[in-house]
Amino acid sequence: MIAREWIDAFAARLGVEPPTAAEWSTLLEMSGVAAHSSERVAAPVSCWVAARAGVSPEDALAAARELEPDD
Repeated sequence: MIAREWIDAFAARLGVEPPTAAEWSTLLEMSGVAAHSSERVAAPVSCWVAARAGVSPEDALAAARELEPDD
């Protein structure tokens, strides 16, 4: 099963709509920011925190970008 199929099945199991293509891309970008700004394990947990906070993927990405270290 490819990732999109798994996420679709997981969303159905939880009784929610799966992410749109745009949300999918934003979530991947947000988790990438988390992983590169900290440790890789921050990526999946940041998605959980965003969902628990009830914020949109776009708002979660913006918040993650605020925590990026200055290069």
